[in-house]
Amino acid sequence: MTALLALLAAVVATASGLPGLLFRRRPTLAQRLSAGALCLAAAIGFGAALPVLAGSPPSVLHHAWGQPFASLSIRLDPLSAIFLVPILAIPALGAVYGLAYWPQAQLGARAIRLQLWYGVVAGSMALVCLADNALLFLFAWEVMALGGFFLVRSDGDRTDAQKASWVYLVAAHVGTFAIFAFFAAVGSARGSFDFAAWAGLRSTGAAAGWLALLALVGFGLKAGLVPLHFWLPGAHAAAPSHVSAVMSGVLLKTGVYGLFRTAGFFEAPPASWGIVLMALGAASGVLGVALALAQHDLKRLLAYHSVENIGIITMGLGLALLGRARGAPGLVLLGFAGAALHVVNHALFKSLLFLGAGSVQHATGTRNLEKLGGLARAMPWTAGLFLVGAAAISGLPPLNGFVSEWFVALGALRALELPLLDRASFAVLVAPVLALVGALAAACFVKVQGTVFLGNPRSADAARAHESPRAMLLPMALLAAACVGIGLLPSLVVGPLSRGAAAWSGMPLAELRPDALGALDSAAWIARVALLLLALVGAVLLWRRRQRTAPDPVSETWGCGYAYPTARMAYTGSSFAQILTSGFRWVLFPRVRFAPPRGFFPSSSRFSTEPREAVLDLALLPAVRDYISATSRVRHLIAGRLHVQALLVLATLIAMLAWRLLWW
Repeated sequence: MTALLALLAAVVATASGLPGLLFRRRPTLAQRLSAGALCLAAAIGFGAALPVLAGSPPSVLHHAWGQPFASLSIRLDPLSAIFLVPILAIPALGAVYGLAYWPQAQLGARAIRLQLWYGVVAGSMALVCLADNALLFLFAWEVMALGGFFLVRSDGDRTDAQKASWVYLVAAHVGTFAIFAFFAAVGSARGSFDFAAWAGLRSTGAAAGWLALLALVGFGLKAGLVPLHFWLPGAHAAAPSHVSAVMSGVLLKTGVYGLFRTAGFFEAPPASWGIVLMALGAASGVLGVALALAQHDLKRLLAYHSVENIGIITMGLGLALLGRARGAPGLVLLGFAGAALHVVNHALFKSLLFLGAGSVQHATGTRNLEKLGGLARAMPWTAGLFLVGAAAISGLPPLNGFVSEWFVALGALRALELPLLDRASFAVLVAPVLALVGALAAACFVKVQGTVFLGNPRSADAARAHESPRAMLLPMALLAAACVGIGLLPSLVVGPLSRGAAAWSGMPLAELRPDALGALDSAAWIARVALLLLALVGAVLLWRRRQRTAPDPVSETWGCGYAYPTARMAYTGSSFAQILTSGFRWVLFPRVRFAPPRGFFPSSSRFSTEPREAVLDLALLPAVRDYISATSRVRHLIAGRLHVQALLVLATLIAMLAWRLLWW
């Protein structure tokens, strides 16, 4: 029954864009009906997922199709239920946000198209997590990829949106080819394309290694792991902000879900698989936050933080795989719980931050950090809610980001229990990597909070800023409340995470429960201490404010001692992060424009940096241009020469036959 409810939620979400098309003459009503349908889908999905997370057995729905190897096989188990909750919740909140941010009454056909594809993407993501058949999974995966393409180019008139959408589509299909190859190989070997028949795959030998590589490439591209992240910043920056929240908050997580699900097909994997995932996760975490530090576009900055957080999730998954390889329940529980909880946490605080960025753009018309400043006075609610998301993504207690990162760090420290000569003991290095990533993330969001909301406005647009409508603030407030709630009450999520770890790993729940309770106690204790300290600081500040008798001095902020300060004297995004980003020049490849002040009375000076995307701008695009140039020359050489063309066809056939003979 719960599987049928979950499927109904996916269907309702998919059809949520139809009211915009059917009631186009009443656009406000149409958009409200569309948002209401997504909220209804989320409520139905919660009703299906929560019993499974509370301990009910997995629910299965199976119906045969006429197509070979295909079947309508739906399975709702603890793993899919964990992912299903944010996949349905974030699009619903984004749709409410879109009532004011992307109104159909003003945008007409563009808003109708966005609502149609928005619902299709939400429903297909839910179906990806529910599919228990490879062909059904691929169908939902392809619909999700095509829907994402149309969402990225919602502003089709903009050149950056067109370029970003095509880069996204190419990357998505390269990943799909790898996933198709994985499914085809496993399905033909097992004689069935139902996932239920794939349990217990061998994890030793060259074939298992190639299968693991295909899954890593296919799902890693969707998740945005370094160096497969090149499509992500452009797509997230070009899309409308509530679409960016969905793409970053939940669409990326379908790649993480694929990694979790395919890892569960194999018997106890070799330790090398966990080590590879931890290394890729560490690289994604450190490089993602380094690339974010160098950005001046607020949404591109947030997009690179998605790369960072996907790295944290991948490190947790690597620890869980390492625990399965070594038979260590503590590693399995803490790695799985940290990764799965961070999937949910990242969906919450990253969606909050993207909606906050949309609120800033809605009020000022720009996302450029160098042209903002002083918005806290005009937009106090946006500034406060954005601050909650910034603290959560930095892993600070007592918010939700700290809890999941704490679980991963505890799992890394459990690697100290392994034998000293065991190469898997190097997993303990995940803990200092997490500390470095958290420190850099905190520095990055100090930069964002300072340059966007504090100081003085740096442009006329920032000076004319205004607070956003309630329809935009309400979803942000709900997301902020969820960040605070999980941080203060981690006991609410430990039970479902423990059951998910047991179902995924095949280990008895009784073996995992002691580590879960120990991690819960430490996280709750730290959260209480942090809350107490915050309360004490707030009380002291309030007391000092009441004791003050003299009026507050009236002067410009960030004046640096000048009698008549201007906004040009305040720190910009480039200057604030310059010291930190200088250590990452080997990966940022920045263009630096620096004109220092000269003389006793300098009239002007300038400093700015422009980071480049190394994988896309310096590797892939030049390689594509060289390939097109080379093939154009070859085409000109053989055009109209039938004997040369026939010779090339013959050589190709001989090479294919030789490969076939050598293969066998």
